[in-house]
Amino acid sequence: MTAAEIAGKVGGTIAVGTGGEEASNVYVGDLLSDVMGHAGEGCVLVTIQNHLNTLAVCTLVGCEVVVLCHGRPVPPDMAEGAAREEVAIVVTPLSQYETALALSSLPPSPKK
Repeated sequence: MTAAEIAGKVGGTIAVGTGGEEASNVYVGDLLSDVMGHAGEGCVLVTIQNHLNTLAVCTLVGCEVVVLCHGRPVPPDMAEGAAREEVAIVVTPLSQYETALALSSLPPSPKK
């Protein structure tokens, strides 16, 4: 599913990226050490963590799309890092639970 399709499903907007970035599974988490240990490659990360460390974790696990929930803003340093690392950021007004439900056509991230 592309970032543009994800944005459509969650009623969000693409804050960073082309919309063509791909995700094949979903991981929901706000504790970044948990994301590092459990999220799989190609996931869309659903979170409220709107800071640069989120991108570092995405780069580490191979995540190409982040969905920031509750309309969290994208700080300039996060936007710059996401553009540099080619990670799309979608912002949605939905909660993490509502976002996960909206993306339920994607499988959960495979366990490591």
